[in-house]
This record gives sequence, structure tokens and C-alpha cells, in this order.
Amino acid sequence: MKSNHVSRRRLMAGAGAALGAAVTTGRPDLASAAAKSQRKVPFSYCLNTSTIRGQNLSLDKEIDIAAEAGYTGIEPWVRKINDYAASGGSLRDIRKKTGDLGLTVESAIDFSRWIVDDDAERAKGFEQVKRAMDALARIGGKRIAAPPAGAPRQLELDLMKVAERYRALLELGDKMGVVPQIETWGSSKNLHRLGQAMFVVIESGHPKACFLPDVYHTYKGGSDFHGFKQLSAHAVQVLHMNDYPAEPPRETIGDRDRVMPGDGIAPLTQILRDLIANGSRAVLSLELFSPTYWKQDPLVVAKTGLEKMKAAVNKALDAD
Repeated sequence: MKSNHVSRRRLMAGAGAALGAAVTTGRPDLASAAAKSQRKVPFSYCLNTSTIRGQNLSLDKEIDIAAEAGYTGIEPWVRKINDYAASGGSLRDIRKKTGDLGLTVESAIDFSRWIVDDDAERAKGFEQVKRAMDALARIGGKRIAAPPAGAPRQLELDLMKVAERYRALLELGDKMGVVPQIETWGSSKNLHRLGQAMFVVIESGHPKACFLPDVYHTYKGGSDFHGFKQLSAHAVQVLHMNDYPAEPPRETIGDRDRVMPGDGIAPLTQILRDLIANGSRAVLSLELFSPTYWKQDPLVVAKTGLEKMKAAVNKALDAD
């Protein structure tokens, strides 16, 4: 009798497997859906809080929105971190809150004038970014954006000097525990192309040097998206995800015209596949500045953005 005994657990497991096979054999769409649900996605998803900036939420509420929407990362603005602390909020509590909610502070947005030629202004910029890094480190932040703030239209800025200044910024980051990422702005006269950013990354000569690209800024700045083929997994640790419409044209399009991933004409499938081919494990951070989205329920906006990013990634993974 013992040898003929079949446990209820084994019987149920066998029945479940048989049922699953029967269902998926007759329904290829279900089989495909099951396979997709179990495949490994190389990216993680983050909410840049500019996307819900117009709703004027406090830092802790933005964190709640990101977690409830289903993100695993958040990219706050340093200004919001400082405002929260200035109003009596505890950055230690924020760090605990993000951890308890399963969120990682992947990056942060800052506009310190670290890049400018004027020595006194640059020194002030470095002091500002030092304070920003300190605040960010207190909430567990890993990285910080380093855009060309303060010199967006300065034609004569020497990129070799920019590389030297970026190295100094990286060395400051080594002390503070936060990695600055070179960021391009499409409207900048100096750092608007992929090649300019990577020149600075390479010539900085620092092992932690990296680049924070943005789909919209890449288009606005005039670079061909095939340039993403040349970007290594180390070089790009965070990608600002968004899309752009066919109108207005490149010459007049602005930050406010960005749209949800998949709602525009950006070659997102190509971009993501090129990153995947290079072994990328990048954080995809939804960064939008749309007054239209700012008028909507922030949780709905955040959830919609996550769904659209995941759809873009699935489309890239499904492409031949």
C-alpha cells in the first residue's frame, strides 16, 4: 500500500502541470503570455519626480506615489529633499521609508554650476553640489545628475576643461559616496550631443565616470540614436525615458512637449535593443515635464508611465 501511495501535493502538482499544458497547447497566446511573464527583463523602473512636479507634493508623498504605482526606484529633485528637511522633516526617516517600501534612490536632479569658467562661481557651484550630495547620501541616494547648468549657451567652453572639472566632481563624489553623471541638454551649446558627453566621460580619466542620457535631449541635441550602440553598460547606468511628438519640430520643441514612452516617434525599440546588446542593466527613469500630466491625478500618471515603459521594453524584447 505504501508503494502505491501518491501524496496530495504531488497529485495536485501533476494535475496543474497537465492543465497548464492543455491550456497553452491549444492557446499559443496564453503560452506566449506565460513565457513573457517569466522572462528576465534587464532593466529596472524608476520615477523621476519631475513627472508629477506640478502637483506640488512633498517628498514623502512623492515616495508614496512611486511605491504605490509599482516602481522600484525614485529620482527626486535635490530641491525637494532640501525643502523637506527645512520644513522639519527627517532625512533619516525618508531613508527608512524608501527602504520599507522597497524603493531605491537611484539618482537625483541638481542644477549646481560646477561647469562654469568663472573660478568664484564654480567654487560656489562645487559647494552647492557638495551639500546636494550630502543630502542625497542621507536618504541613501546613489547618483546625481551633472548637467551643464550655468553654461548652457556659452559657445567657447573647452570640453577638456569640462572633463577636468568633471573629474574633480567625481573625486568629490568619492568622498561623499555619490556618483555624478554627466548629463546632456539638447539646448546646450556645449553638451548637447552624445559624442560631447562621452568625450568628457573618457577624458575625465576616472573609473566611475558615466553618462546620463535622455531620449528627448538626444533628439533635441541632434545626435543620431545609433550612437547608443557605442554606450557600454558601465557608461549608462540610468536612462531618462520619455518620447517626443512629430510636432513641434526639433528647432522649437521644448521640455513641456515630451510625451509618455510609446506615444511619440522616438525609436525606443532601437535604443533599448542597442543597450541590451551591450549588456545594459540600466535604470529607466521616467522624466516628463508636461503641464497636461501635472493637471492629472499623480498616481494615475505614475502608473500610466510605468505601464508604457514596460510596454516599450517588451516590444524591444519581442523584436527580431
